[in-house]
Amino acid sequence: MPGTNLLQPPKTDALARFDEGFGQRFIVTVDTEEEFDWNAPLDRHRHGTLSVPALQTFQQFCEEFGVVPIYLIDYPVANSPLAPQAIGEAVSAGRAEVGVQLHPWVSPPFDEVISEFNSYAGNLPYELEREKFARLHARIVEAFGTAPRIYRAGRYGLGPQTASILQEFGIAIDTSVRARFDYSSSGGPNYRQHPLHPYWTDAGRQLLELPLTTVYWGPLRQFGDSIYPALWRLPQLRGALARTGLLERIPLTPEGVTVEEALRGVDVAIDMGLPVLVFSFHSPSLAPGHTPYVRNPRDLDALYDWWRTLFGHLARRGVKPGNVANILSSVTLAQNELPS
Repeated sequence: MPGTNLLQPPKTDALARFDEGFGQRFIVTVDTEEEFDWNAPLDRHRHGTLSVPALQTFQQFCEEFGVVPIYLIDYPVANSPLAPQAIGEAVSAGRAEVGVQLHPWVSPPFDEVISEFNSYAGNLPYELEREKFARLHARIVEAFGTAPRIYRAGRYGLGPQTASILQEFGIAIDTSVRARFDYSSSGGPNYRQHPLHPYWTDAGRQLLELPLTTVYWGPLRQFGDSIYPALWRLPQLRGALARTGLLERIPLTPEGVTVEEALRGVDVAIDMGLPVLVFSFHSPSLAPGHTPYVRNPRDLDALYDWWRTLFGHLARRGVKPGNVANILSSVTLAQNELPS
C-alpha cells in the first residue's frame, strides 16, 4: 500500500458500498485494555487487568441480542491469561471477534520516551511502530489462535505509514478514524474532514476504513462542521448549544452520552443512510471503579440498560448486528462521490 496516508481524507471516488442484502448494520467495538488512572500521567507499570473477567458477562449479554462484539485488544490484555479464559471460546465459535489496539506506552519494545506525543503510535518512527504492532499481533494470535483482521490505534493515533504496517500483517479494516474530532492540540490526528461513511483507503481495495460514528443533532446540525470546530476553545458555549437543542455532537458510546442522546444520534445516522454504525467503549467500564463513567454498581447497571435500550431501538429500526466477517464479505466499491 505504498503512499497510503490514513491521516488524509479519502478521495471522492473511495466510497464503499455494500451488497443489496446488507442493509444497514451496526457493530460494537470494545477498546479492550488495561485499567489505569485516567487523570495521571501515562505510565508503563501502573496498570492492571482486574476488569478482564467482566468481558465474559458482557459477551453473554451481547449473545442474547445476536450481537457479535469486536474486542480490540492491547498488549497487557493480550498478555493476560484472563482474556482467553473470558472470551476465548466465544472467539473460537465465531460469537465474538478480536482485533488489535495499540497502546504504545505499554507495548514492547519500550524504546521511546513516554510522552503525550509518543502516546499516538503513528508519531513513532516507522520501525518502532511496526515492531510494537508485530509483537502485539503475534501475542493476540498466540492467545486466541486466530489472526485479527481489524485495527484501532490507541487514542485514535494513526500515522502516515500505519497503512503499510496494517497491509503487511493482513489487516483488512481500520477503525481508528474518529470523524468530527481533532486531537492535534496534543500532537494527535485531526479527523474533522474525514467522512462518517465507510471508505476504501487505497486503490487496491485492500484496507477499508470504518470511522467511529459521531453525528451532529439539532437545527444547526447542517453547519456543525463549521460551528463546532470554531468553538473548541469555548466549551461553555458548546454546552449551551447542546442544552438548548440547537447543536449537539453525539458519539455512539455509552461513556458520557445519555441514552436519550444516543437514540437521537442513532436516528440521525440511520436517516443519513450510513451503512455501518460504529459503537465503541472501553472495557474497564465493565467493572466499577476503573473509569470515570462506571464508578459503582449502579453505574454498571445503567451501562447495561443503555445497551439494552439501544439494541432494542436498532432492532425496531431494522438495523441488524454486523461483524468483521459479514462486512468483508459484503463490501464492494462504487465510483461516486462521498456524501456530505
